[in-house]
Order: sequence, then C-alpha cells, then structure tokens
Amino acid sequence: MWGKLLGVCFGFMFGRWLGAIFGFWLGHLFDRSLKQDFDKVGGFQGFFKGDDLHQRQALFFSSCFAVMGHIAKSNGRVSETHIKAASLFMDEMGLHAEDRQEAQNAFRAGKESDFELKQAVQDFKEVFSRRYDLLQLFLEIQIQMAFSDGHLAPQEVQLLKKVSQLLGVSNTHFSFILKRYQAEFKFRQQRAQQGEQQQYRAPQPTSEISRGQALAVLGLSEPANEKDVKRAYRKLMAQHHPDKLVSQGLPQHMMEVAKKKSQDIQAAYEFLK
Repeated sequence: MWGKLLGVCFGFMFGRWLGAIFGFWLGHLFDRSLKQDFDKVGGFQGFFKGDDLHQRQALFFSSCFAVMGHIAKSNGRVSETHIKAASLFMDEMGLHAEDRQEAQNAFRAGKESDFELKQAVQDFKEVFSRRYDLLQLFLEIQIQMAFSDGHLAPQEVQLLKKVSQLLGVSNTHFSFILKRYQAEFKFRQQRAQQGEQQQYRAPQPTSEISRGQALAVLGLSEPANEKDVKRAYRKLMAQHHPDKLVSQGLPQHMMEVAKKKSQDIQAAYEFLK
C-alpha cells in the first residue's frame, strides 16, 4: 500500500497524471516484492523470534557465573564463604539439575588460571552494548559476589574496577554503584534483623534503620529533599524492573535478583516517605 501511495505522489510531482499512473505501477511492484520478503521472515512474528533472546540470556548466564568464579579466586583461592555465596545465589535463582550444573561449570571455568577475563567481558559487552541497565546489573552481581563476606579485599576491588572499565562504566559511576550496593547490603541485613526481632518480640531492637542509610540505598545523601528522593527512586526502579530486564536478555532464573533489588529500593523509599 505504501509503495503505491508514495509512487502516485512522486509520479504526480514529476509527471502529473501520467507520472502518477506510472508511479502507481512501480509502487505496486515494490509492495509485492516487499510482501514476499516480509513473508519469508514470518511476517510480524519474524520480528519477535526468541532465538536471539535465548542466545543473549545464555550468554548473560554463563558470563555472569564465569566472572563470578574469577573474582572469587582473586585472592589465590576460593574461600568457603564465596562457595557458599555462589551456592545460595543458585538457590535464590531456583537452579536445579542441568541449569545448576551449567552454572557450576561456568563458575569453575572462571577459576581456571587460563581464563581470559578481558575477552569474556568484551564479548559480553559487544552483545549488550545498547542495554546499559543489563551492563549495570551484571556489574552489581559481581560486586554482590565479592562482597558476600561483608568486605572487599584490595584484589577484589581491582578486578571489579577492571570489569567496570571493560564494560564502559566510568570510575565515578563505578564508585557510585559500589557505594550504593554496600548501603543496600547493610540495609537488607538490618531489615532482616528487625524482622526477626518483631517475630520474637524483642523488647528493644539492637539496630535501627536510619534516614541516612535509606538515602544511601537510593544513591543519595544529605541534604536531599522529597523531589530528589522521588527522582532517584523512579530512576532506580526503572533500571531494575524485572520484566524489562528479562525482555532485554536477563535470564528468567535471574529475575529474582532484580526483584530483590527492586524490593530494597521500594523499602528504602517507603521508609523515607
């Protein structure tokens, strides 16, 4: 249809009615040819084939666990804490049987001395270069693994910086992400402690969530007004929206990771409100 319409318009401009008739004929040929090519790829369904999405999800999955394994061995050996953290991470994702075995194999591959971190991250970035939220989540997951024992060793920080640079993340934004995750880690711990205290009806809580800690989860500090809080909240929720991330290539198994981050952001915002 569009070929005929454009053909008539341009034909009339250059040849009046005779040109319009000729343009209509050319447009008809164009439309027929376009339809044949369009049908070959399955019509509109061709734009929504899942093969490419599944490939991106598989790459995210394997790359994530391989780099996790590499960072876990940054001190020369993988500690029991890191092994437990990786296992708990797989539990949170609900990995069983073949999926869990694939994750374990990728983690082991990352621990090998011949693992090419630079090549692995560059390959990952090449596929996800236009999906900045996924690049950021990938980096956050690596920070989560490194911080699983409650602190970061100098070697871990250096490796995380290297990964962020390979992903194209600036040093300033890396520092921002790192600081925000550390706040998120403490915030989550304190929420869990308060939940236990309420369950057992402890007379006095041993830890209280402060405004400063909730602000830090949103990447803010004092002085921050209501407008700043709303802006930061909306931006972070958009970046960590599970459904959006899955549509961009986040594996379904890792949807739980995005959900937990969204819950922390939501809880910090509700506390500040």
